[in-house]
Amino acid sequence: MKIKNVLFIFSLLLFIHCKNELKEVKKETTTQQEQITPATQKKNIVFFGNSLIAGYGLDNPTKDGFVGLIAARLDSLQMPYMCVNAGESGRTTSGGTSSVDWIIEQQPIEIFILELGGNDALRGIQPEESTKNLQTIIDKVKAKNPSVKIILAGMEAPRNMGNTYIKAFHNMYISLSKKNNVPLIPFILEGVGGIAELNQKDGIHPTEEGNKIVVENIWQILKPVL
Repeated sequence: MKIKNVLFIFSLLLFIHCKNELKEVKKETTTQQEQITPATQKKNIVFFGNSLIAGYGLDNPTKDGFVGLIAARLDSLQMPYMCVNAGESGRTTSGGTSSVDWIIEQQPIEIFILELGGNDALRGIQPEESTKNLQTIIDKVKAKNPSVKIILAGMEAPRNMGNTYIKAFHNMYISLSKKNNVPLIPFILEGVGGIAELNQKDGIHPTEEGNKIVVENIWQILKPVL
């Protein structure tokens, strides 16, 4: 009887000890998760635009386009951001007003970079119409998430559009930036546009080297927002 009692008490103490140890392990694991999750959870930077963002004409658009290059830089700096490429070749500001709905529903967005207007200029769409469309896109993004940080990427109209059109198109981005109090990349193709060796045969889309320069144009404005 005594031996049985001793074995019973020993088993009971062992059970209690293991149960308490398990609680400590769970508690420690939970604490580690609480400490790690916020620091490692990446925030989305959505690049919304046309073929420039899509990396049109590049052998490896995902890697060599400026969105991929910026993603690689963020990773190398161990910054908690993920780049989302929402570029579509041929997209105009009008097309953007409808396609943005799907984009903003797919994931939470920390930073939204809006790059549209180039195809409008190529089609001769009046800046007043493009302005209205860009404002609609901005309004939709803000309505979905009022705390989102928006960056507007400016473009320039082709020289053959005439001085009046070129000036109005240029001023469109400045006005939208001021009205919405959002940072502006004055000309996303600065140092690339019009330079043959930095553009593909179409004279519009940057080569791999050209995209590296575009990265710097964007980074100057993006970095302070991160």
